[in-house]
Amino acid sequence: MVKSHQAIAPSVGIIGAGKVGSTLAQRIAEKDLADVVLLDVIEGMPQGIALDLMEARGVERHDRQLIGTNNYADLVDCDIVVITAGKPRTPGMSREELVEINTKIVKSVVKEAVQHCPQAIFMLVTNPLDVMTYLAWKASGLDSSRVMGMAGVLDSARFQTFISLELGCSIADIQTLVLGGHGDLMVPLPRFSTVRGIPITELMDQAAIDRLVERTRKGGAEIVQLMKTGSAYYAPASSVCLMVEAVLHNQSRFMPVAGYLQGQYGLNDIYMGIPCQLGYQGIEKILELPLAESEIAALHESATSVRKGIEMAESLVGFD
Repeated sequence: MVKSHQAIAPSVGIIGAGKVGSTLAQRIAEKDLADVVLLDVIEGMPQGIALDLMEARGVERHDRQLIGTNNYADLVDCDIVVITAGKPRTPGMSREELVEINTKIVKSVVKEAVQHCPQAIFMLVTNPLDVMTYLAWKASGLDSSRVMGMAGVLDSARFQTFISLELGCSIADIQTLVLGGHGDLMVPLPRFSTVRGIPITELMDQAAIDRLVERTRKGGAEIVQLMKTGSAYYAPASSVCLMVEAVLHNQSRFMPVAGYLQGQYGLNDIYMGIPCQLGYQGIEKILELPLAESEIAALHESATSVRKGIEMAESLVGFD
């Protein structure tokens, strides 16, 4: 549970000082949301990044404290812990291929972190996102409302961008919704995606919608192919920052995040992208939408893929 009405500034721990983690630290500080503890296993790197960001305060006009560390004990009293640690995708690599590498990293990181900040809310960014979120929940021993994954916000933002480019309209007028696993079987929902309240199904033909849905599903892979030596980090950092803000400011915002399903949408014991209400308590409510049969079928197909990843992760490290 996040501290409320406190004299002490809120703080966010970020584990993994790579491009997503360091960009997120910048976003949080410059939006004046919280102090930041940036942790990484590489000595000197998080300290250098934190100092660089601190030296920008005079220009950016905020008084947030940022520290870099290699010591998990420095996470004490963090309200939120964001985990970005792990290997990013490279060209030709699927998110599922990351399971073997990142499962061991995430389990170790979570078990260490929760010892020092058992009161924190945990947010996962590491891929494969839904599998790593489930693993983090199991490893942490926390209530499922306090463990969540980022990807639905990112996938919906990508869908927003592609609709905006297609229609030539301001992205400020566009709302989108993407559910399911963060992978090629994610489920963009065109009839719940609107421009000033008008469903996109009224604004473009089915061929255009299908093209944008497919580009959304391949959004991360498209960037990996272009960059060749890395993966997306600006949009992922912005997406998790939105979640951090919703929790710290107790905004009770509905947004698609990887949450734990206990019967909703006919699914049990799985983390997937679903509409959740975020506030001080973490996931405060799960919204169950009246999906069409085809949408439910697509969501269940996505869940089958996520379950395979969970089973692979469990065979590698166990969920004790």
